[in-house]
This record gives sequence, structure tokens and C-alpha cells, in this order.
Amino acid sequence: MTERALSIAALAALAAAVPASAKPGPLAEALGAPEELSISATVRARVEGIDGQFRPSPAAADSLFSLRTTLAIEYDAGPVRFGGELWDARAYGEGPTSSITTSEVNTLELVQAYARIELGDGRKGAKVGHGMLTLGRQTMDIGSRRLVARNRFRQTTNGFTGANLEWTTQGGTRLQAFWTMPQIRRPDDAQGLRDNRVKVDLETTRVQFFGAHATLRHVLGGTLETYGYRLAERDGDNRQTRNRRLWTLGARAFARPQAGKWDHDVEGAYQFGTARRSALAADTADLDVSAWFLHAEAGYTVKAVWTPRLAALIDAASGDGGKAGHYGRFDTLYGARRFDFGPTALYGALQRTNIISPGLRLEAEPDKQTDVMVSYRAMWLENPRDAFATTGVRDAKGASGRFAGHQAEARVRHWLVPALLQAETGGAVLFKHGVLRDAPNAPASGNSVYGYFDLTLTL
Repeated sequence: MTERALSIAALAALAAAVPASAKPGPLAEALGAPEELSISATVRARVEGIDGQFRPSPAAADSLFSLRTTLAIEYDAGPVRFGGELWDARAYGEGPTSSITTSEVNTLELVQAYARIELGDGRKGAKVGHGMLTLGRQTMDIGSRRLVARNRFRQTTNGFTGANLEWTTQGGTRLQAFWTMPQIRRPDDAQGLRDNRVKVDLETTRVQFFGAHATLRHVLGGTLETYGYRLAERDGDNRQTRNRRLWTLGARAFARPQAGKWDHDVEGAYQFGTARRSALAADTADLDVSAWFLHAEAGYTVKAVWTPRLAALIDAASGDGGKAGHYGRFDTLYGARRFDFGPTALYGALQRTNIISPGLRLEAEPDKQTDVMVSYRAMWLENPRDAFATTGVRDAKGASGRFAGHQAEARVRHWLVPALLQAETGGAVLFKHGVLRDAPNAPASGNSVYGYFDLTLTL
């Protein structure tokens, strides 16, 4: 049986095991399924393009049509739920030197296949608390999603195989502990990506990710989160890695936006351990890691028809200076970045690594079906000898200085059919200055201009 057939068979077997009875949900009703079975699906089509490429040669102006389809099934068997999710992400029409990676292509993959066990008596007010243990393949959103996330804007998502325990005490304190093997997305070769080849993702004990996260309510005028994560990887299974052995300790204090009130979001993390500077087979030197990141944001939501929110923010993260025996570039682990730094896909210039970037963001909701956002950032390198963010542009001597330029971004989302069909369009302009123009490998391509349009059907 082929890998494609195995993925389809797994979901088919899950659906076939369900008895026919009771009241179904929206999509399940159309399929004649019982209420114990929930079925959901999405289809997203996107067209995008970039001109004035910021990546070094041979990357060039590029365009792309992408299609992402998901199908999720979950059967509620009382104290245990069984679920699976098929994720199919494909890309078409990219240029011969396109920057597409496994972030754009992951064809016909069973990203989730789990058993979810209810713990406690299931009531939120229970004296002993309540919780959930998830075993198997799964996706995870933890805290701010800056370090562990299920991706939304990106074509593909992070997946994990292992155990995830979530527990909420009677007082509302939430605790989470997990041990996983992150799924290594495939195909990961250039030809396989271009052909949208089907190849089952890999799990291996040579890459382990585990940790704990705690959420405490009513602290510092909002909510306090603390966490500690461990990533341990090593070469093997015909794969070369950077042999990252990282500890990441952090905390976050935030208050959610409310009309007529100030809100805040402050998060910081310190990272230490060992890693190699590259994944090359010849690179066998383990370096001592000392890295950090910080996000700070303060906003105010006006009591008005459009409920506009204006926020001032700053993101900063350490870079690496190339010092012998040491490594200083912050690793964002399995986090998402679109909500902080703008579109990813063919763009994705910014990331929480080797960056200092203050900015402003304005959000508004003209009506119940529409939301808009515009933002501006100025950008500096934290370390002038390292590559700026994820651009790949670097001056190893630091002679091009720290300033990188400005980024302006805009986005509009509108429900064409409420809760069913949503249109989204947006773009970003990277105004290059300093290192993005003067570094030895900076492309002479002018400012970067990126735009996209997509339609998402949710069933």
C-alpha cells in the first residue's frame, strides 16, 4: 500500500468505527454522521508574489499559487476521544530559484492521530480540578504561540508525536507538561517540493522536545505565564543537524484588549545549552549557547464604532557574533511569527532572532464581518556580524552597521459568507537601508514588495 493510501485509510478506518446514532454536527449532518462524530474541513487557495527580493542570490522575484486542504475527524467515546487530521499543502508555479521549503509543501500528511483522555470529573468547578491527556500525533498552541504553535497563515503546520497533559485547578491555574518527538516534514529536497511529492513525515527519538507551562490568573493586572522547554537533537537517520541541546526559560505577563482600557503583553526568554554553528557534517564543534528574546507591547482600544486599537511595541532578540566556542543567535523553536512580524510564505523577512525592532500597529473592525490592520516597524541588527533576522543578509565584519531599514504592512479580512467563506488580502514593503543594501551578499534589487490574496472555505 502506498504512503498516500495509508493516510487515507487511517481516516477512513476512524470514520467507519463510529456507530450511527444521535444528532450530528454541521458538516457531519451533511454526511449523515452521528452526533458523537465531529467532522470539519477547510480549503484555502492563495496567490502571492514578491519583487525586489531581499534574500541573497540566486533568489529572485517570485510568485506562487498554493492550495491547502485539511480534514479533521473526532469521535467522542465518553471519557476518551479519538481524532485525526489530514493536512494537504501544495504549491504551484514557483520560480526556478524559489525560496519555498517545507513551510509551503507537505502533501497528504496525517498531522494528527490521537487519543484524548478526560481526567478528573470533567466539571470546571470540580474540587480536584479537571484536565486532558492527549497521546499520539497532535498539534499544540502554548501560551503566546511565539515558541510553540499550530500555524495558521503558513501553508504547513508544526506537528508533534508524544504525550501532552493539561490540567486546570479549582482556582483556575492551568498547568501543562509534554514530551514529544517533533514531526520532521517531508519531502525536504528541492525536487520533491517542486513535484508536491507525497512522503510521510518522520518522527525520531533523535529529536525530542519536552517541557512545562503554567498559567496563573489575576497577576500583575492580568495573567502571568511561566515556562521551561528542552530541545535535544542529534545526527542520525541519514540526517545532519546542529545538535541543538537547548534549554529555554521564560515568562509572560499580559492583559487582553478591551474597549476603553489599556492592555499589555510583555514576554522574555533566556536560552542556554549547546549547539553547532551549522548542520554540515564537517562541523563537529559544540558551542556554548547564551541567547535571549523580548517582546513588549502596550495598547489602547477606543470605545468607538470601529473599536480601533493602537499599540506601541518592540521586539528584540540576540544574534551571534562568531566568537570562538560561543553561540548567541536565539532559536524560536516551534513558534509562529506572522502575528508579530508580518506575512511569511514568499516573504517572511523578520523573525525573533538578531533583531531590534520598535513599531506601531493599528487594528480596527469596520463591521462584524471585516477587520483591518496596518503596522510600521524600524529595524536594527542586535549583532552587526550576524545575518539579519531570516533574510540571510550578513556582513561578517560588521562594517555595514546595525540599521536595516523599515517595514510597512497592511491586511484586510472579510467574511463573504459569515462563518463559511472568508477573503483576505494584504502585503508588506521592506524599505532597505544600511546592511540590507551594503552587506557583501545583499542583492541589488531595490526595496522588497510583497502581496497576497486568499480565499478560505470553512466547513
